[in-house]
Amino acid sequence: MRTLTKEIRDKLTPEEALDVLKKGNERFVNNLKAHRNLLEQVNETSDSQHPFAAILSCMDSRTSAELIFDQGLGDILSIRIAGNILNEDILGSLEFATQIAGSKIILVLGHTKCGAITAACNKVSAGNISVLLDKIRPAIESEKETLKQRDGDNPDFVLNVTRINVHMTIEKILRQSSIISELLKSKRIMIVGGIYDVDTGRVDLFDN
Repeated sequence: MRTLTKEIRDKLTPEEALDVLKKGNERFVNNLKAHRNLLEQVNETSDSQHPFAAILSCMDSRTSAELIFDQGLGDILSIRIAGNILNEDILGSLEFATQIAGSKIILVLGHTKCGAITAACNKVSAGNISVLLDKIRPAIESEKETLKQRDGDNPDFVLNVTRINVHMTIEKILRQSSIISELLKSKRIMIVGGIYDVDTGRVDLFDN
């Protein structure tokens, strides 16, 4: 598979960029890898990079975006943080990824059995962990479906909060970034959410 050049990347529409991610995950799930010469890609990207996607995902060791979407060097700008939460620096990174680096799609990716979401559901409080988990609490408070056992021992509750957290993160991005909102309005980019299933390897993508 060819290393992305600026010309190839710039010709991609946001919809085509989404399709690249979908097909890459399908290959991953079926244990099929696109043929790449990674050393060759090291050489070809040494002077420049032209990534087509920016992915905000969890730091969980099972959720490497490059692997689960079967992408190579120079394809993805990957931002990883526990609970795929948003802060000012991450928002600036997403603005850089789209406005400056030219990515065509932003994906906010949560995952099943997320430790950060579970800890937030269990009201864990410890040092700076508390500061991070506080950013997940609005998703917990917005979850109205589960009436009983609203804690980390209820996998359905944790999954519901995980999905809400992705939606709320996207909403925050659009509310807090005029740059990304304008790029979206002019159809230069798209922004989608997704949940990665750690049991199957499959990503469920959805519009906000």
